[in-house]
Amino acid sequence: MRLYVVVDTNVLVSALLSKYEDAATVQVLNRVFSDDVGFLYSNDILNEYANVLNRPKFIFPKEKIDFLLGSIRKFGIFISPKSSEVILPDMKDLPFYELVLEKRGNNSYLVTGNIKHFPREPFIVTPRELLKILDNN
Repeated sequence: MRLYVVVDTNVLVSALLSKYEDAATVQVLNRVFSDDVGFLYSNDILNEYANVLNRPKFIFPKEKIDFLLGSIRKFGIFISPKSSEVILPDMKDLPFYELVLEKRGNNSYLVTGNIKHFPREPFIVTPRELLKILDNN
């Protein structure tokens, strides 16, 4: 069964900053581009990725950012989610939550390093939890 994943920006940044290939965030990023995982994105999420990755404090090479965003556009699944009435502790996280709600089911997950920013739901997982789900699928 194919899984669908919405990747929170903090997971993306952590993966790009990591020096360790076995880090959970790096493994997640590698696996979400595989054939059995669909990388879900929206325009709001792509804009957030671009804005955060281009912050001077990270010093990511422009080519690396462009390659990553281009790969998401090329291999990911674009969804334009409906607006929800949900209030989150950090409303900047709403596009990620609304996107996973749009594709909600037993095979869709939002992977984040900030679990506390979201309602406690079985489809909101940490990078390590997602890896376990992928390994058991």
